Amino acid sequence: MTDDSGIDWEDAFANGAHIAGAEDYPPRWQAAAAAFRATARGQCDIAYGAGPRARLDLFLPEGAVRGLVVILHGGYWRMFDKATWSHLAAGLLALGWAVALPSYPLAPAARLTEITAHAGRAVAHAAGLVAGPVRLAGHSAGGHLATRLACTDAPLPPEVADRIERAVSISGLHDLRPLTLHSMNADLRLDAAEARAQSPALATPRPGIATTAWVGAGERPEFLRQAALLAEAWAAPLVAEPGRHHFDVIDGLTRADHPLTRALAAD
Repeated sequence: MTDDSGIDWEDAFANGAHIAGAEDYPPRWQAAAAAFRATARGQCDIAYGAGPRARLDLFLPEGAVRGLVVILHGGYWRMFDKATWSHLAAGLLALGWAVALPSYPLAPAARLTEITAHAGRAVAHAAGLVAGPVRLAGHSAGGHLATRLACTDAPLPPEVADRIERAVSISGLHDLRPLTLHSMNADLRLDAAEARAQSPALATPRPGIATTAWVGAGERPEFLRQAALLAEAWAAPLVAEPGRHHFDVIDGLTRADHPLTRALAAD
């Protein structure tokens, strides 16, 4: 669908159509995640609320725990769950951080406001299990959730919100209004009011949270725009990682020495 600008919004959000071998990535992620869980320390399928998807996995480092990082998965709020992304905890664990990966209800069963509320409950529950500071990360739709929870009106208890000190949105969606022009809105059911209310770039960031907008330099123009929009609106650093597209921009989280992991774990 296009609007008065002439933009083809179907193509603007079509990542896989522009990535060679896109169909190979989901099974590769699932295999890496399963192999990681086979040797990781922690607990899987911790209930943080009602419903089969209100579950999180918590992985613990060796030795003292520096704090908690919550990684929120992507999939346009319509696909995937925590079990696809376990391996993304590896780099942070090596640096002493506990890592929680939650699932959350998906559209069309849940609307964005409900999904955001579940993400808040997941963060609050995980924060109750791990002492110390809390940091948020998310990829694509998860980047939306990470920055949405860094807003002043985030659905979080004040004592949990006060512990959040850093958020990194990886190829996140920060202005949801164009999605009302995409066919996926048949599932998302966004109207103008909800699209605006759930757009982090149109909201007020919580003071004291250091936010970074991270994106692959080879991504679709709309994802580059979304990252730049958040960076401008929130006066946040913008990193366009060279040679990365939407599906491999998350790979850095598997390594303790990668700049993406360092951006989350930095003192």
